[in-house]
Amino acid sequence: MTAGLVGFALMAPVAGPVLAQDLFAPQVYVNDRAVTTYEVEQRAMFLRLLRAPGNPEEEALKALIEDRLRQTEAERLGIKLSDKEVTDGMTEFASRANLTAEQFVAELGKAGVAAETFRDFVASGLLWRKAVRERFLGQVPINENDVDRALEAATRPNALQVLASELVIPAPEGQEAEAMARAQELSDTLSGEAAFAAAARRYSASPTAGAGGRLDWLPLANLPAAIGQKILALDAGEVSDPISVPGAVVLFMLRDVAEDKTAEPLAVTVDWVEFLVPDDATEIARLQALADSCNALEGQAKGLPEDRMTRTKAGLETVPGDVALELAKLDRGESSVALSRGGFRRMLTLCGRELTLETPPTRDQVREKVINQKLEGLAEGYLEELRSTAIIREP
Repeated sequence: MTAGLVGFALMAPVAGPVLAQDLFAPQVYVNDRAVTTYEVEQRAMFLRLLRAPGNPEEEALKALIEDRLRQTEAERLGIKLSDKEVTDGMTEFASRANLTAEQFVAELGKAGVAAETFRDFVASGLLWRKAVRERFLGQVPINENDVDRALEAATRPNALQVLASELVIPAPEGQEAEAMARAQELSDTLSGEAAFAAAARRYSASPTAGAGGRLDWLPLANLPAAIGQKILALDAGEVSDPISVPGAVVLFMLRDVAEDKTAEPLAVTVDWVEFLVPDDATEIARLQALADSCNALEGQAKGLPEDRMTRTKAGLETVPGDVALELAKLDRGESSVALSRGGFRRMLTLCGRELTLETPPTRDQVREKVINQKLEGLAEGYLEELRSTAIIREP
């Protein structure tokens, strides 16, 4: 989910006073289903603890509107969840922070977040997953070659390196649908490196745009699993489906794949610093000169607000997609300032990667993961379709 998951319990609760009579006042109606002030406040606190990007109140309201759309669609399809499914979902989510569900709920409670808020968050995601599967599962082609390549990537990710190009389309708040539509159009029409490079120079907001989006060789293990496996499923010259990351939609084109048959199974933990710095070339250069020492960077944050610099160590699967993509391009001690937030450049510095042995997944588990990844590519359009036909209004 998010990079700050592991250390979220150390953060103090942030909440403004709300009059009791206003707590359950509707902020917005979605097809006549209310989203209340209480729900928005709770979700915002939850997002703060997860260190999710964006303005917590705005992101909370947006997410709750989407939850109502998903819940309404699940009800229309007659989809329900058992108590065990919800409990298992809460347990799985909490395990990403190396906590039990009970421990996770207890830590949330210390910050004023109700257990029901966590439960509703998990249940909404599970309902949506079921709805997407019911609508599209028969339309998702899966062959054993897909599973073979994904199994190779999952069991020996450092055995593979990919040579790819990227095209990053900004998706500012309120313009997500337009960005996704542009990305989908490019995905459907681009073929081959020359066409992709021309589109990257024209549309991409990444620093690689001037080079036609070309990236250097990347170990597959450095990439988030969902993104790496989508790239690996491509043929040379083929363009991926759009991939949503915070604030952007990304397309990849595969150029080549290299293998090392001697590689061992591994999982990746990344350690990095995020420093919000003024958009000033001189100051950025000064801080980048210190990037080979994360401890030195931490010293530069003394006297600044706490949120200006954070250091996180987490499993790659929990790192936000936009951050993970930048970290994948870095060696230890290198930094990136490609991302921004609230008028600041987000200086991401890689402090280190740790590789650990793990139990390989089964073929059935890998097949299920491949199916879910293909369904994710259809889910965004499904949600946009629901949003376009919904009546969303303020009281």
